[in-house]
Amino acid sequence: MPSIDDFTVTDIEGKPVPLARFRGQVVLVVNVASRCGFTPQYEGLQALYRDYRDQGLAVLGFPCNQFGRQEPGDQAQIREFCTTRFGVSFPLFAKIQVNGQQAEPLYRWLKREKTGLLGTEAIKWNFTKFLIGRDGRVIRRYAPTDAPQSLRADIETALRASAA
Repeated sequence: MPSIDDFTVTDIEGKPVPLARFRGQVVLVVNVASRCGFTPQYEGLQALYRDYRDQGLAVLGFPCNQFGRQEPGDQAQIREFCTTRFGVSFPLFAKIQVNGQQAEPLYRWLKREKTGLLGTEAIKWNFTKFLIGRDGRVIRRYAPTDAPQSLRADIETALRASAA
């Protein structure tokens, strides 16, 4: 049975990152964009990371330009925007696609594990979030409209759970 540990992704510097590196942690995976109405959620995501990283939370941001072309920048521009505008210190990754033939394999897996409203797999917009437990399995999928602050109770529950 696959888990997040089975995937390798490319970081914003262009280096491969085996997600097994986050084994035993609670992971929040988010497709992000710099020019979206939900972009201020970067602040809330950074707050979650700041408040819970020492307890084992990793927030992983995956820039995506598939929704209204709201992430047009290159890797350097994205990194600069996130760090200077929102103080992002959680890991950011190379720009990906989350839907379609070129969808990142990690996202293909996430969408199969936890479908959206009415059982649809497709990601509908930027800032869709997936919470993954210490065992590497998807716990829950959240809509773009779910503010990071609203995930705190679920994150705390997942952090209290022991690794399988």
